[in-house]
Amino acid sequence: MPSADWRSESAYHGVKKAETADIAWEWLRRDREYQKDYRTPVSNKRSSATDHFRRKWGLTFRG
Repeated sequence: MPSADWRSESAYHGVKKAETADIAWEWLRRDREYQKDYRTPVSNKRSSATDHFRRKWGLTFRG
């Protein structure tokens, strides 16, 4: 994960062009609980663990 200073205005030069999904992703990827859940091994095939992860975080995956 990048170690940019979140307090630095220059770290957010593109935020005015960001769409809702971009901002949501930036928020989500910084969430410690999400990071923990993401590291939990999930098979590439659809499984109950993948479905739970997807529902919990409100995600959809391209097929």
